[in-house]
Amino acid sequence: MPSNLDSYRQKRDFSTTPEPSGGAAGTADERTARFVVQEHHARSLHWDLRLERDGVLASWAVPKGIPPDPRKNHLAVRTEDHPLDYLEFHGEIPAGQYGAGTMRIWDRGTYELHKFRDKEVMVTFNGERLHGRYVLFRTDGKNWMIHRMDPPEDPDREPFPDRIQPMMAKTGPLPRDDSRWAYEIKWDGVRAIGYFEGGRMRLVSRNGNDITPRYPELRELARALAGREAVLDGEIVSFDAEGRPSFQRLQSRMHLTSEHAVRRLSQSEPVAYIIFDLLWLDGHSLLGLPYTERRERLLELGLTGPTWQTPASHVGDGAAMLDASRANGLEGIVAKRLDSTYSSGRRSTAWVKVKNFREADVVVGGWLEGEGGRSGRLGSLVVGIYDEGELRYAGRVGSGFDDRELKRVGALLEPLARADSPFAAKPAPPRGTHFVEPELVTRVAYGQWTDAGTLRHPVYKGLRDDVAPSDVVFDDS
Repeated sequence: MPSNLDSYRQKRDFSTTPEPSGGAAGTADERTARFVVQEHHARSLHWDLRLERDGVLASWAVPKGIPPDPRKNHLAVRTEDHPLDYLEFHGEIPAGQYGAGTMRIWDRGTYELHKFRDKEVMVTFNGERLHGRYVLFRTDGKNWMIHRMDPPEDPDREPFPDRIQPMMAKTGPLPRDDSRWAYEIKWDGVRAIGYFEGGRMRLVSRNGNDITPRYPELRELARALAGREAVLDGEIVSFDAEGRPSFQRLQSRMHLTSEHAVRRLSQSEPVAYIIFDLLWLDGHSLLGLPYTERRERLLELGLTGPTWQTPASHVGDGAAMLDASRANGLEGIVAKRLDSTYSSGRRSTAWVKVKNFREADVVVGGWLEGEGGRSGRLGSLVVGIYDEGELRYAGRVGSGFDDRELKRVGALLEPLARADSPFAAKPAPPRGTHFVEPELVTRVAYGQWTDAGTLRHPVYKGLRDDVAPSDVVFDDS
């Protein structure tokens, strides 16, 4: 048994794992040396690069995969040598064994060797998927970096985007030219752009906050997209016992800071990521493609899993879909023009929200003390909307709270206290208002807007930290 396989053998129980035990070291013509890249769904998803060398496989674990672009290097961790039989290995490594999880062959082929030194390895890959010259160089101990030396194989490849702002819909009636529109369910949740690169996921809210740690149950979606680079648009939704989206139920997840509480609720009250658009895929922006083409590319990804789904959209017959949404107690539908491109960061007439219920986001500018059981503490919120840069008073919200939420919101308002009013002079907020900095946004349900420009019968639905106060403007929904 070659001594450079000792470490490999000591880490494994070959009576349990299906991995090859390794026989005598083989020999190879370096001009036709083989390589394999294995996608390893272990505790942490990574890719294993193995090069045939001196009768064994020199191996590196590459957490984010082989970089396709010379502008970005990836970490590569030197691991123990593996036997040549591992070139063909794929399957399930049992739980409790070293590297437990699923091993799949991502690519294989031959490579040309240019250098193989203690601190530097340079090769040219000739695989089924992987081509071109790469260098691995050691940085510290077992840590190496892998760099593509050639230009990207795809000459039009674009760098992975840091941020794409979501396209927003305007509120309105059903479009008249029904056949030119697709209709989707309007999901009552938190909008999130999902960035998937190197088997990792990053979720970003409308106002640019990284909300990934709040929803650990969605991380498995990154494994489903392993080997692909994508940016998705969707909504994080919490479903109630009847299977309807519930923004109030989602409140228990939106504001958590305790890792223990997040883990517990991710199991007892898991959310779902509802995916409705594909904005970027494998080096190319799709923003300029029409809605129909983006949807086709999205459906080809087959993204359906335990905590994520890609609901269908329907072309035409919007009235029937609106009726069905109303019958099921849903908020409404969104109409999207078939030929529309994705207008990042804009509220466009190419997307129209058609609602069954009236809801709005408003900014909290103060509060009023309650009476009776609420005496001496928060009784109602004094809210407004922005109009030409000024916060305009829009009413007070006193219903929809339970005691726990009253205490939580009251505690958030306390450090925001200010002496003067944040509202414009007219219309004036009620006397006795305790003013606060306009930093909190809340969603309310309401009957209608009055002629005076205030909300009739508003009901508190919950605070939201994914919307910037300055983005809250009049929207007669």
